[in-house]
Order: sequence, then C-alpha cells, then structure tokens
Amino acid sequence: MSERSSVTDAIVLRGRPLGEADRVYTFLTRERGKVDAVAKGVRRARSSVAGRLEPLAEVRVALHKGRSLDVVTEVRTIRSYWSGLVRPDALATASLFAETVDLFCEPDLALPEIYALLAGAVAAVAASATPADLVPRFQLRLLGALGLAPADDACVHCGGSLDEHGAWLDLEAGGLGCERCYGARGDAHALDAADVANFRALGAERGAGAALHATMQTARAADDLITWHLGRRPKARALVHELS
Repeated sequence: MSERSSVTDAIVLRGRPLGEADRVYTFLTRERGKVDAVAKGVRRARSSVAGRLEPLAEVRVALHKGRSLDVVTEVRTIRSYWSGLVRPDALATASLFAETVDLFCEPDLALPEIYALLAGAVAAVAASATPADLVPRFQLRLLGALGLAPADDACVHCGGSLDEHGAWLDLEAGGLGCERCYGARGDAHALDAADVANFRALGAERGAGAALHATMQTARAADDLITWHLGRRPKARALVHELS
C-alpha cells in the first residue's frame, strides 16, 4: 500500500451530495479521527458501495489521499445497526449522538475513546425500547472523554461537600456549586441530593456505580452543558425531544 493510501475502521457520521453522482462522507475513524472523503459514483443506481455507507454503520474503509479530499476506494461492513435504527426515535437519537461528536471533534485528531463510546452508544440505541433515555449518559460520558467533564465531587467555589445537600450547576465555573454558596435560587439548574448522585453516576464508567437513566433535572443539566460548550444546541436534539 502506498503512503497516500490507508485502511481504517470508521463510523459513518453523515453524508452530503457532491455533483450528480458523488457523495462526501464524514467518518469518525479509529486511527485518524474525523475525516471527510468522497465516494465517487455512489449515487448511481448500480453503485455497489452505497448500501455499505448507511448512516451510523461501522465499516472498514480504504482511503486514498486526493488533492482536497480523501477518496473512498473500498468499503467493507463491520457492523450495521440499520434494522434497529429504522424506528424514528432510535434514528433521531443515534443521529444526535453522531451530530454531537461531529460538532466537538476536529479533523484528523485521533480520539479512540470517543470512537469506542460512539460505537457502543449506537449499538445501545439500536437495542433500546426507549433510546432517548440514553442521551444524558452519552452527553456526560462524551464530555468526560473530551476532558470537559464538570466538577461534581465538591463545590466548585468553596470546595465543600455536596453529599448531603442539593447543588446548582454553574456552567461558567464548570461544575456543581453547593447551597451555601448559591442559596435557594430555585432556577432550572437546581439539583437535589438524589440528582447530584445521579449526575455523578451518569458520568461514571461502566461497572463503577454507573447509572443508565437520568432524573429530569440531571437530564436538563447534561443537555445545558453540551449547549454551553458548543455555543448552540445540536439540530437533532429538537427531534429527539419531539419523539420521546
């Protein structure tokens, strides 16, 4: 294989038309991170590649370095979850995960932990009867993998314990603040003691006291953290909310 060619595992994040017959795909690859590549002739009826590049599929893809874009030269399916994603709520949730990863990740920066997180999350969505319930855990686990995990072990201002009392999510400070510092403000970011425990458990690794489902306030907090770091809410979030 030449220096201009490579083979890598990849998850299909999205695709967009290019000209009359081609399509540009955005992949999250295991070795290179996010990569855009053009699949030539994929929009033609006789294309043998199009069916393998379905949304959220995990593929083994051969890429050749082009002038401005890599070119897809071969695709082999590793895992396809399409049969589990045909339900509108499942597809919307998996699309939200892919969009969020796409927005956070820079091109050509390998992030194997995020690759593994997304692959596992898509599989979980395809198997879940209530896929929208998986959103808060994915959001907090993604922030952790990006080094953006909110501080939740002690108050971000005074360092006091959060175990026995409620807390508030302080987006600017990057974590939870205690009642002593914030008082009973009663705003949308207020968390009671059970919410605080749930917030921590959602961000924990599997088998480390992890939780799969969020309380209403914790789900809102996780969603607001994503919006804060991105500067906007992912487009697919509205559809997930509508279908859940």
